Amino acid sequence: MYEPIRTKSVHTMARTTPDFPHRSREEELDIQLAGHLAALLTVTDELRALAPSDDLDAAAERLAGQVARLRGGRPPVRSSVTAAGHDPHTAALHQRAHALAGRALVVAASRADTAAAILAAERMDAHSAALPDRRELSATG
Repeated sequence: MYEPIRTKSVHTMARTTPDFPHRSREEELDIQLAGHLAALLTVTDELRALAPSDDLDAAAERLAGQVARLRGGRPPVRSSVTAAGHDPHTAALHQRAHALAGRALVVAASRADTAAAILAAERMDAHSAALPDRRELSATG
């Protein structure tokens, strides 16, 4: 009537290994900071295509360096953006860059990454100064 199960069950209990969670808080913050800085780099590259400047070129290189450092030496993927924009689009990009730099600053401060925090704060100041009407930043954030 009853025959014992001879194979392993497909219903196994979850393992309680000592390495859970798989990533530490610092690793999660590194991933989050790298993501914010990579997004800021993308917007910076778009702005460079619309209005090339030495400041944006230097900022893009510093951002790429920070992203690579946080990703264990792997450089970020960069796209080539063609220049085809107008001033309202540029202002929106500066607003977006300001917001991304703010997010990066919060995470960098949380993980005590001074280099990334300084870079993010500098980018916030630069994008704030680039806006024709600075009240736009307070209205969106």
